[in-house]
Amino acid sequence: MTACARELSASGAGLALTRNGGLLEPLLATDPETGELDELQFGLGEGPGTEAMATGVPVLEADLSGPEAGRRWPVYTAAVDGRGVHGAFAFPVAAGAARMGVLSVYRRQAGLLGPDQLQDALVFADTVFVLALDRRRGLSTDLDSVIEAAFVARRAEVHQAAGRLAAQQRISVVDALALLRAHSYSSGRSLREVAVDVMAGRLSLANDHGAAPPTGPHDPKETGPDHVEKEQEED
Repeated sequence: MTACARELSASGAGLALTRNGGLLEPLLATDPETGELDELQFGLGEGPGTEAMATGVPVLEADLSGPEAGRRWPVYTAAVDGRGVHGAFAFPVAAGAARMGVLSVYRRQAGLLGPDQLQDALVFADTVFVLALDRRRGLSTDLDSVIEAAFVARRAEVHQAAGRLAAQQRISVVDALALLRAHSYSSGRSLREVAVDVMAGRLSLANDHGAAPPTGPHDPKETGPDHVEKEQEED
């Protein structure tokens, strides 16, 4: 990730992977700020990375504060407004229909990547994919173990909380996850923190059922570096 960010003159780079075509979840980042940008995409369910994963093609956004980005990802662009990041570029880690994840690159300045930088970014994404493969058995056993451990450590609470909410409120797991996301966004707390409280019985989202989706950014102080560092320490 660090080499990728350096070669592209980027402020940071992050890698998000998916298991069995499920939720896209950020696993690696060059720094806490980049990790939070990726986490916001997971929490809000929109952004360049999620779009690249859905379409299977690179998504190149020259300026997240521009009107085109605002139309494509209204909640995500509102959440990152004022963070000093403008360029956002997402590259599928994939080969054909096999999509493993997304490599995201963020730059402080507005503007597209140059031709050489774009080619370098594609090479980095392809390299991640190749490194994940074992010629004989598909996904590398060692890497698969690392990914499995990372998913379990980071997201077990989220999936367990979504399952509990779904059972309690007789809704789908997808709707339950949307409830968790909405509360996370409106409260300014991380998705994991909300899930932990739900599992511990300290938080009930019964009154949030049917709540409107988030429409604006929460207090940036509550998602600042200290907040991110706290979550990473917990990870």
